[in-house]
Amino acid sequence: MKALYTAHASSTGGREGHGATSDGKVDVVLSTPKELGGGGGSGTNPEQLFAVGYSACFLGAMKFVAGQEKIKVPEDAKVDAAVGIGPRDDGKGFGIVVELTIHIPGMDHAAAEQLVHKADIVCPYSHSLRGNVDVTLTVA
Repeated sequence: MKALYTAHASSTGGREGHGATSDGKVDVVLSTPKELGGGGGSGTNPEQLFAVGYSACFLGAMKFVAGQEKIKVPEDAKVDAAVGIGPRDDGKGFGIVVELTIHIPGMDHAAAEQLVHKADIVCPYSHSLRGNVDVTLTVA
């Protein structure tokens, strides 16, 4: 695969640290949630960042597919992402689970489900996770 764009970022301090992109567009303080044994500080965490990235990418994939099929995705379409973290069943580390809830106001439910299925094939996040992470897609 030839990359058309590459993002560059670095983090220090792990879950209780700092992360930033090389261009300065993202600059965040990181805090560990209380549920993971942290102090629950005011910073963000990798799961929140992943949820934002995946939901944005998936909506972009929906718009890409819709454009190819001459379908209009309403401006108020939205993808909600829930990213959970916990111990893997094999006991050898941690894993994530993802739930995407897709809202496409005014679109026929069956047509929305078809669009979501096609977007799931196109979306690079979905492609990367397939077979490794439980992802649930729900059309609201």
